[in-house]
Formats: sequence, C-alpha cells, structure tokens
Amino acid sequence: MQFRRRSLTDSERLDWLRLIRTENVGPITFHRLLEQYGSAAKALDMLPDLARRGGRAKPLRIASKAEAEREMQANRRFGARLLCTCEPDYPEPLAAVDDAPPVISVAGHDHLLRRRAIAIVGARNASLNGKKFAESLARELGAAGLLVVSGLARGIDTAAHAGSLTSGTAAVLAGGIDVVYPPENEGLYRDILAQGVVVAESAIGTQPQARHFPRRNRLISGLSLGVLVVEAALRSGSLITARMALEQGREVMAVPGSPLDPRCHGTNNLLRQGATLVERADDVLRAIENLRPPTLAEPQRDLFSAPAFLPGKAAEPDESDLARARAVVLENLGPSPVTIDELVRGCQLSAPVVLTVVLELELAGRVQRLPGHQVSLA
Repeated sequence: MQFRRRSLTDSERLDWLRLIRTENVGPITFHRLLEQYGSAAKALDMLPDLARRGGRAKPLRIASKAEAEREMQANRRFGARLLCTCEPDYPEPLAAVDDAPPVISVAGHDHLLRRRAIAIVGARNASLNGKKFAESLARELGAAGLLVVSGLARGIDTAAHAGSLTSGTAAVLAGGIDVVYPPENEGLYRDILAQGVVVAESAIGTQPQARHFPRRNRLISGLSLGVLVVEAALRSGSLITARMALEQGREVMAVPGSPLDPRCHGTNNLLRQGATLVERADDVLRAIENLRPPTLAEPQRDLFSAPAFLPGKAAEPDESDLARARAVVLENLGPSPVTIDELVRGCQLSAPVVLTVVLELELAGRVQRLPGHQVSLA
C-alpha cells in the first residue's frame, strides 16, 4: 500500500489499533480496508455490513475504544511506543512489506531502526562453535555500523544479540512487548531494552503461541537488508525466515556446515539453492554493499493487488454486481490456495468486484488470505 508518511493524531492511532485488533482483520485485510475507505474510522463503520454481506450470521467482534485505550495506556506505562505503518518513525523497509503489521510496539532506542540492518538467525539447539561464530560475526557486523536483528530465541539468536549488544541490536518478539520468551533470556532482554531496541506486533501482555512465531519471522526479515542463517535443520523456523526474506526481495545468506550434523542440513540446502555463502563478516558486507533499504514504493504491485477503489476517484462496485459475484467466487475457491489474479481470470469478473467480495468473505470468516496474494476457503 502507498502511504503518505505522516504522524497520526491520538484519535487516528486509536482507530488503527481498534481496526487491527478486530476479529478476522489481519494486516493485508487492514490495508485493503484503508485503501478502500480512506480511514480506519470509516472502515470500522463499514465492518458490520461487509461481514453480513459476506454471509456472517453472528456479529463481528470489533475492538472497543475502551480496549484500545487500555492497550495504549499499558504501552505508555511500560515505556513503549505504538507506531503505525504510515508514521515517519515506522521502519520503512518493514512498511514496504505487503503484510506489514499496521501497528507495532517499540521499546528501547527506537532510533536504531533507522540503520541498515542484517538479521542473524539459526538453531535453538545450536552447537558451541555455531554460537561462537554467530556472536563473533554479530560483533564485527555491529562494528561496521549495521543493526543486528534476531528473535531472542535460544541458541544462535541469543549469541547474535550478545555479540551486537553494545553496537546495536533489535529483538523481535513473538508475544507482547513485555513478555520474555524463553524466560532464561530475561537478563538479555533487559540489556537490549537498555542498549538496543525491542519490537513486537502482538498486543502487550500476549503470551507467545506456536502460530505467532512465523508472523514474528516476517518482521525479522522485513526489518533487514538480508537474512543470515548460521545453523538450521531441514525443518526449522530459521528456514521460514529465509523463505520470507526471499518473498520480500531480501538477500539470503548461509554459513556452511558439516554434512554429518543435522543442524547444518538446512543451511547447506540453502547454499545448494543459491544462497550467498558466508565464512566471515566481509562476505556479508560484500553481499549487501550495493543493496538499499526497500521503500514504500516497492515492491511493484500487480494489477490485481490494486485497490478496489480509491476514495473520491471511483465508485464501489454495485451491490447487484457483488451479489452475482459472491456465488461465482465461492464456487472457484477451495481449500488449496490460489492467487488473486488467478481468481479474477477464473471467475471472469473485474478485479474490483473480486477484491471486494474476497474482503467481505474474509471478514465473515469464510476465506483466509495467505502470503503471495493467495486466498483459500477457511
């Protein structure tokens, strides 16, 4: 989504928070609503009707003003700021991601998020040598002026934060800004608050669950020019981060390891697929030397990710057109995801009509959005 960078009023920020905390509203849906209705306040007004039109029987649970105000107050008490995607202090590389979180909590030295950043991730059950290498590499990259981003997990993440603590490190949390996971990293977390910066998408007080970690990983890659994986098994969250980095157009790097160590099978496979091989800090610096942080003008969006209409520029599709289209869209959807442009072609309907119907169905809980502009039946 294209934003005019500006600071929001307290009232506008409250509306943004209410909208993203509303049932069935994820980041992509949030941005679609904002594109379609021009403001979070107008989108909130339209939600009940949109969900009803999508076939929802019971009322949609919309976050109340009181709930949003409590969350804002809790952040202030903790010493955290709420930043919205359009605001000047929101990290621009992250804002350029299609599913950028509309609101993030930031605590510590948030000016560090303006630096060029590199993510270092890897195995939780990392080897001693892997942790030593990650810490040394993070220290050298930090000394070169880079912000080192990781997820505060055990193993490689912990080592990366420790190595870059004095130069600048960012910890991205799966839960709320005030919830430390794993608990044994409480001391490191406090040190990062004092010397680095902590970022979270979930509401303050949220305990991390398994489904939160892939969402957290897209923030790690989204904040960074590239992702370096030090050790990772073939099935690991670090490889999810690498995949998200590729989808976001970021550099993917990996440290080679012994073929006898299962913790290196994932990194070796990344190298086999074309990731940049890293043996020292200079390899990372060369890989990102000519890269520039993504901006809000990137990436180029395809025709079918364009808004259904822009306030004041075009009319919303007629209800008669939408009524006919709902059955056609549902008929063409199944449990396997398809891209929006495939759906438009398959339905032989206009993009604005399909996008509006998908929005209604998602708010009704009948359709879910997936990465890569894909949708499927919920």
